[in-house]
Amino acid sequence: MSEGIPKGGSFLIEKVGSRKIFTPEDFNDEQKAMAETAKKFCDNEILPKREQIDHKEPGLMPSIIKKAGEVGLLMVSIPQEYGGLGMDKKTFVLVGEMLAPEASSFVSMSAHTCIGTQPTIFFGNEEQKQKYLPKLATGEMIAAYCLTETGAGSDAMGLKTKAVLSPDGKHYILKGGKQFITNGAIGDLYTVFAHIDGDRKKAAAFLVEKGTPGFSYGTEEKKMGIKGSSTTSLTFEDCKVPAENLLGKIGEGGKIAFSVLDLGRLQVGGACAGGAKWLLKQTVQYCKDRVQFKKPIIEFGMVQRLLSDCAILIYAMETISYRSADLIDKALEAIPAGDPDTHAKKLAAIGNYASECSVVKVFGSEGLSKVADMCLQAYGGYGFTEEYPAEKIARDCRVNRIFEGTNEINRQILIGSIVRSAVKNEIPLMQAVASTMSDLKKKAMPQPEKGPVGMAMALTEQSKRLALYAINVAFTKLGQQMMDEQIVAEMLADIIIECYCSDSACGRTIQLAADKGEKNAELALLLNNLWCFESHQRVADLARRLVANFSTEAEIAGHIENLIQMAKPALFNFVSAKHRVAEILNAQGEYKI
Repeated sequence: MSEGIPKGGSFLIEKVGSRKIFTPEDFNDEQKAMAETAKKFCDNEILPKREQIDHKEPGLMPSIIKKAGEVGLLMVSIPQEYGGLGMDKKTFVLVGEMLAPEASSFVSMSAHTCIGTQPTIFFGNEEQKQKYLPKLATGEMIAAYCLTETGAGSDAMGLKTKAVLSPDGKHYILKGGKQFITNGAIGDLYTVFAHIDGDRKKAAAFLVEKGTPGFSYGTEEKKMGIKGSSTTSLTFEDCKVPAENLLGKIGEGGKIAFSVLDLGRLQVGGACAGGAKWLLKQTVQYCKDRVQFKKPIIEFGMVQRLLSDCAILIYAMETISYRSADLIDKALEAIPAGDPDTHAKKLAAIGNYASECSVVKVFGSEGLSKVADMCLQAYGGYGFTEEYPAEKIARDCRVNRIFEGTNEINRQILIGSIVRSAVKNEIPLMQAVASTMSDLKKKAMPQPEKGPVGMAMALTEQSKRLALYAINVAFTKLGQQMMDEQIVAEMLADIIIECYCSDSACGRTIQLAADKGEKNAELALLLNNLWCFESHQRVADLARRLVANFSTEAEIAGHIENLIQMAKPALFNFVSAKHRVAEILNAQGEYKI
């Protein structure tokens, strides 16, 4: 297998299985212990209070966050020299997964540990780190991230909030407001983004403490879901922030905002997998207990299909989450200690995987929505009531497709990152396109190899070639304006998302089968083969639609011939495979690889 740290987006052109990837099976004892601590905390301190959380019992959420701090759940990413554990991003995502079954508390803690605390970790000076990080690590202070405004949502840096340096140089005077701020009413330390003197080129971030004169928060928003988390507006009326609370440098506001959002997207995707696992476990048990027509409904084919499809999505969701987190960890670990450019290199290391982080966020958030919908359907009428868990998760999970950048924006980020890397020749995308076109002329498409993952690997390689073909057709017709045609960019992004999931699932399954043997890896093999079989059909359909959109009558025959080569049907009894997945879930009582 290939060594080294790959450039973001390289999965699209590297052979399936050529590079060892990190999987959930690779966690060490320390990471597993941290996960168990988080799971026990969720089971004992959060889930029994789901109703009180949903009704926003006064003081409950701050007390939960502070208790989480007492058991070490808030200090995972904070360096040891500032009172933290200094653990990696994989562990950071893993803890989020364990806390995910109750969404309001997860969102509140994630806003604190991720986008609320990470700016100070990465951009704070020594004085700021010493002052704030130990308190953030224990929950003595609760953090919030303040970027969105009424007129600046997807256009995140279209800020109206302005900061002006006082005549004596001791304070920045903030004027403006923020909207939809998580932990708005319960926070103690707010990372606030503004433009110095109203100049967009001078974007900056400030650490603003609760109680600062001129700072106030509004009433709680009445929301569809995550009702237990605090979400308010913020107002800055000649708010005097000490000059030493400028975070980073003037002009770095955009870098600070977006680099931590990549980590937020990563954590959201992992948490979506955790929420889906928890809900599927409850649903499997319900389907085992619920009797209709004199037998448990888990024995009915369509119910088995629902449960199986949930497990297929979860397998892909968790696989891409930990693979992506490990890529960032490896890139950060490769930066030498004491490097004078450490700051810039850390930013570049995270930004290198912006495309993967966007895939994790988009696929995870949409995957959890699908799982919640299917599980609710399995409950029948009971699923629509508050008595059973699917109703709450179906409400709570809807916001995942909006925050940390809407899924539409993340699709733009994904395809934009890969196209820019190709134009700069940071990944040899156009060479891969040329190779695909040459193989088509020779009618030399990937064929299934022997072994339990052979079919899935071949389908994944065919999907990648379809992706390259579709990108080439779109780029040939639109050139540099391809990104401006958002419907096309969206379809290309969806193809790439499918390819990353298939490539990751195959890589994990190859490793599992080698380590555990085919018999002990049966569920993984089934889920991988099902995912790749169905994903390939989705990719082929998207590619056909894109090609049809751009083709002239003279061109279409050639395109059809090429598409047929890259989308040959595979022999696979997917119905039997889904029945078998449901049987394993029935026996295990939950999703467990």
